[in-house]
Amino acid sequence: MSFPRGSQTQKIKHPIGTRKGPLEVPPPTEKDWPKDDEEDHVLVDPDEELDSLPQPYRMINKLVNLLFDRSWEIIEERNALREAESSQIQPTVYPPLGEIQLNKMPNCMAVSQDYVFIGGAKGFSIYNLYSAKQIYAWEKLEVDVTSIWATDLGNEILIAPVDEMGIIRLFYFYKEGLYLVKAINEVDDTSKQTTCIKMEISQGGDFAAFLLQGAGDIWLDVYKLPKETWLKKLEHPQLTSNPKTKVRQPQLNTLGPISADPLEMDANVSFKGDIKLSLPVYIMKIKPPKPVTGTTFKSPLEVFAKIKDCYGLGSGQNHFIKDSQWEQQAEIFNASYKKYLDREWEEEPLSTATFYFLLPSCLFAMPTEVKSPSGMACVLGIHWTRSHNFFLYSLNRTLKDKADPEGVWPCAAPIAVSQLSCSSSYLVLACEDGVLTLWDLAKGFPLGVAALPQGCFCQSIHFLKYFLVHKGQNMYPEGPVKSQMKCVVLCTDASLHLVEASGTQGPTISVLVERCSSFPRMALCALWTWPSVKSSVPLPLREPFLWRSPGSQCLLCLQTIHVSCSEACPLLENISKNCTIPQRDLDNMAFPQALPLEKRCERFLQKSYRKLEKNPEKEEEHWARLQKYSLSLQRENFKK
Repeated sequence: MSFPRGSQTQKIKHPIGTRKGPLEVPPPTEKDWPKDDEEDHVLVDPDEELDSLPQPYRMINKLVNLLFDRSWEIIEERNALREAESSQIQPTVYPPLGEIQLNKMPNCMAVSQDYVFIGGAKGFSIYNLYSAKQIYAWEKLEVDVTSIWATDLGNEILIAPVDEMGIIRLFYFYKEGLYLVKAINEVDDTSKQTTCIKMEISQGGDFAAFLLQGAGDIWLDVYKLPKETWLKKLEHPQLTSNPKTKVRQPQLNTLGPISADPLEMDANVSFKGDIKLSLPVYIMKIKPPKPVTGTTFKSPLEVFAKIKDCYGLGSGQNHFIKDSQWEQQAEIFNASYKKYLDREWEEEPLSTATFYFLLPSCLFAMPTEVKSPSGMACVLGIHWTRSHNFFLYSLNRTLKDKADPEGVWPCAAPIAVSQLSCSSSYLVLACEDGVLTLWDLAKGFPLGVAALPQGCFCQSIHFLKYFLVHKGQNMYPEGPVKSQMKCVVLCTDASLHLVEASGTQGPTISVLVERCSSFPRMALCALWTWPSVKSSVPLPLREPFLWRSPGSQCLLCLQTIHVSCSEACPLLENISKNCTIPQRDLDNMAFPQALPLEKRCERFLQKSYRKLEKNPEKEEEHWARLQKYSLSLQRENFKK
């Protein structure tokens, strides 16, 4: 803002013909003219000249102009972002085929076989996945169910809901009956009540582990589930009942074969509270590792004597470092980083655990005297928050045995994320420094160590079924693939990486999705895998939670329960196409990328030698082809 020359704030000007300095001839071009003050220009019309504002109006004028400039910049950025989003390909929206209308918003959901288990007010409900009808509602609690797990055991389903008090209950769902096995952590004194944070059931349902928290402590309780006894009692109740007591016939026939029509079977589901099943057997309690303190041993021989059969070797608990050495190290550390340690630090949260049930393999062998069915878990693997170690505990024990780890896998940095493959054959440990360690549990050796790009830290890991790319299409081997794995890693910066490992060649990392800084609303926040179609579906930040029923083609959305079927969805139908590679094609040169480098060279030389025998006059041509192929293999090996 400014005022004309005739206003009251008029400032006295020099005459038009005078200047502060000597008169100079201006340069020939305008860009070379000196940028002097407005008062120094001679060729200015006095009637059009404007006077500068006095304070504080001059400062207000600058602030208003700055506000307009910044507002215009924001408008331009938003217009550019809107134009870029409109130029993107919009995804096709597929409406759901069915919808389950609920009276209240559900708190949690789990899917197993052909059933959906929805936790809500005072209990949970069971719905048929295909008919979208409620077949039973167990509502016998005074509080709501906040989380629920469901595990498929073949013909049976184990259901584990957790209520608002943190109490977890184990249910056994078999044929038309729902049976309550046990409330795992329920106590009479509410002041001593513990909370269940996480649970895991082994493949086959032989073991269950519950992560409990209470009184400022946290631990893992491990149980052995007598599922054979449960099945025997429900199929043959006359063999397990007391012969002196008269067996009361149930109102519903639970002994007959399963109906072929799922809707007919669902109509008879009921809660069998009068039937008591055998309780799980408590076998082990695992606590977080104690902080490393000064040694109590007097000699190194006592340290070695403490490590019996190498149990706990690598955990750092048994050492010969004295308290004075720890104190000296702490003083040096505090003096070096004093400026960082003086500020206030938030209280560290209570440690938590990630744990898996591992199957017998070359690393974990069952004792010869133990007779167990094939596919039964034998080892529990666990790592705690801010811990460098991955502990291994044998499941062949009783509560009287001391809960010491049989093995320890130490890492260079604290383990942040881990993931076990569905077949329990591969394990990935991601440390806080962005380094991934890939293990082949079936063969008993590490596939290698890979580092994420600088600044990328792992958020989640998802395994993919191993595939080969042939003519732009993913091809999946029909038979099992040994020592070859692929997984995708979602990082905290919303980038997505593909990790591949094959035998002793070492893992490779490639970027699938880079961080989208221009479109923060389209950044990836979660990754969802579809096991049966061997693919992954990245979820944008604004998408609701999705769930898929294993073994079926249904997709669930937890807002109002929408049910979509992939057979009616062209996108999912194309993904579900099973493009497999016959084993005979893997053995020949149809898919050379599936063979090791040495095998490919051997087969190429054999093929070239046979051609050379038939056409000896083309020897130079064969040698040129051989040299060209050798160079291509060298470049490929260099990239790996």
